[in-house]
Amino acid sequence: MSWDFETEPEFQKELDWIDKFVREEVEPLQYVLECHPYDVRNAARNKLVRPLQAEVKKRKLWACHLGPELGGQGYGQVKLGLMNEILGGVVYAPIVFGCQAPDSGNAEILAKYGTPEQKKRFLQPLLDNEIVSSFSMTEPQGGADPKVFQCRAELKGDNWAINGHKWFSSNAHLASFLIVMVVTEPDAPPYQRQSAILVPADTPGVNIVRNVHVGVHGGPGTHGYIHYDNATVPKDHLLGQRGQGFAVAQTRLGGGRIHHAMRTIGQIKKAFDMMCERALSRHTQGSLLADKQMVQEMIADSWIEMEQFRLLVLRTAWKIDRYKDYLKVRKDISAIKAAMPKVFNNVVSRAIQIHGSLGVTDEMPFVGQLIESFVMGIADGPTEVHKVTVARQVLRDHKGTTDLFPTTHIPKLRAAALKKYEGRI
Repeated sequence: MSWDFETEPEFQKELDWIDKFVREEVEPLQYVLECHPYDVRNAARNKLVRPLQAEVKKRKLWACHLGPELGGQGYGQVKLGLMNEILGGVVYAPIVFGCQAPDSGNAEILAKYGTPEQKKRFLQPLLDNEIVSSFSMTEPQGGADPKVFQCRAELKGDNWAINGHKWFSSNAHLASFLIVMVVTEPDAPPYQRQSAILVPADTPGVNIVRNVHVGVHGGPGTHGYIHYDNATVPKDHLLGQRGQGFAVAQTRLGGGRIHHAMRTIGQIKKAFDMMCERALSRHTQGSLLADKQMVQEMIADSWIEMEQFRLLVLRTAWKIDRYKDYLKVRKDISAIKAAMPKVFNNVVSRAIQIHGSLGVTDEMPFVGQLIESFVMGIADGPTEVHKVTVARQVLRDHKGTTDLFPTTHIPKLRAAALKKYEGRI
């Protein structure tokens, strides 16, 4: 029997190095670089980021989610989760360690379904962070319901012609290619209508209508609203089989949700630490905030929720490593996705309250985190959809009764017990 909550000493050494390296070398980047972390064409960004990436590669911690044949370490989900917990609290850390989304998932798709020429042109540069990519699926009229998708691809001779609109294609303006989910089989069952197609970003007809910004302040947006206007790519740019787009997409989702959840824990932990520091530093009404029982309640509730969520994520990662089958942990993964925005929102909201007016300014990171918590409840499937999945999976392990009263009805149980011990009492 093995049931352990300790990290093996050798890997703990790596985690300790990552923690120190991220705090001392990577975190300062977000205060001096004004460009987008994914902007690989920015000279100032590359001057500071490339040497750090080289150190990570030298340490053999680059793109650890990938197998050795792709330059990674092939780590399991528990190890990757523990790494991402550290990386999550710092903007540039995933880029420095070669595990940023959506590039990490898109690389796995290309590795599995791409042609040799596509791998040479796109996969290797993506793995080296010489280029970045985008996953283009959501549409303006719907994102979580594939039955309403309208963006079409028609095979005309040896080429696919793509027409339609896509919404919230993150980093599209910086990407060298997009993986686009399109309807190719309109008469098939709902989840067999879509196909995944590789589209180079410079393809004529790929038109970014605008880049959408998240939040209330101005500034450049990063989520592309795209009009595919007869964008034409060769027939071999189909990734996987026709109508199997969602199966292809699953290549990037299961483990990716674990990594995203652990990165979120890194963000939650950061907000929690700032909350505690503030409570131990600020005096009001004759004593520290930390001495106020309502503040103590907020800190206690935050720690409990954070630790509960962390253990749920790590147990799910352990299950993935053990079973090697995402279908067996579908319930757990959906539970993580459903719990994540609520825990994040709760902890950040309390941190804002304890910081007072300072907490709602742009001099602290909480407002951005708070908005991100709402994004998490929408992106990659809304919370409601994941809760439905959890409930359906849970109910499969239970059954009802045809009796008038429940099987645990006390009078019924008492009668059965009396009959069992009749003559002995």
